[in-house]
Amino acid sequence: MLYLDQRGTGLSTPISADTLALQGDAPEQADYLKHFRADNIVRDCEAIRKTLTEEYPPELKKWSIFGQSFGGFCAFTYLSFFPEGLREVFTSGGIPPVGKTADEIYRATFEAVIKRNVSYYNKYPEDLSVIHNLARHTTPNGLKLPSGGILTLRRLLTLGLLFGAHGGIDNVHDIIFRMKSDIDQFSSITRPTLSAFESLLPFDDTVLYAVLHEAIYCERQASQWAAQRVGQSLKEFDWIHSGHPYNSITEGKPIYFSGEMIFPFMFETYPELQKLRHVADILAEYEDWPELYDPVQLAKNEVPVYAATFVDDMYVDFGLVQETLEKVKNCKQFITNTMYHNAISSKTDEVLKNLFALRDDSID
Repeated sequence: MLYLDQRGTGLSTPISADTLALQGDAPEQADYLKHFRADNIVRDCEAIRKTLTEEYPPELKKWSIFGQSFGGFCAFTYLSFFPEGLREVFTSGGIPPVGKTADEIYRATFEAVIKRNVSYYNKYPEDLSVIHNLARHTTPNGLKLPSGGILTLRRLLTLGLLFGAHGGIDNVHDIIFRMKSDIDQFSSITRPTLSAFESLLPFDDTVLYAVLHEAIYCERQASQWAAQRVGQSLKEFDWIHSGHPYNSITEGKPIYFSGEMIFPFMFETYPELQKLRHVADILAEYEDWPELYDPVQLAKNEVPVYAATFVDDMYVDFGLVQETLEKVKNCKQFITNTMYHNAISSKTDEVLKNLFALRDDSID
């Protein structure tokens, strides 16, 4: 069994603001990053497979792959362009929205985020007034964080990214409660609490995620900061485009967190992302992204695909998953509304048992 660091991560030429700077100026850095999407990740996989199996007999040259989340997106790129290398494919929360634009995808995922916000405030109704108080406390200029970043209300509200995972709502409540406790005792937020807050969304250490997140949805089109455009059109997320968001929030109404979205203002509040703002803007305007999927090949796919699909997945919309799989041959699903997106890590045995049952148990 091989665990591969996708290019740009782990030990595979990791991407950081400093390593990117070695490529040259912002346009050169952007050009370099264009090679770090799923299309090249699967080319890497094929090169590794061919090297490892060079002396294997023909019947053993294919391999099985497992993709969680974006790994599943990569698996469908693999199915599109190199199906001859695959014996079978397993995915968990990883069926891509084939043929959909970034705007269509964010319209669906924002709706899922709204539902998770409702769940959050139903579980912790006391947090409604707490978050209003935190909004006032952060002030327009924000609070300086230990790493040099800035805690603004908008950055605080991106904690909703955690809502889609098992325990995510509790994790957000815990840090909100800790901030409230500090303010009640000291009229300020302590350094240990600010450090704990920073650790929840470590984008300074995962800049590749931030600068390429919208690009994973793009084929022959620019994203043009799709999450920003879609989000600010929704009344629940007026704070996205406001200079100091609290000015646009009604007292007593819940302030909604965002989800798995990347916004331009994040490149102002994270010190490492600040170095890449121009690079991110170039990538957001880039239109010539290559195709990531081949609908014709997927429609005639012969490689068995076994997918764990979560009805309440906040990151990978269930409806879009079903639309994709209507166009893909030879795929079986384990569908559940009792798990969230990260179930492969939080409920590993149950997910794997059901995935292998799809492969091994006969229906008829």
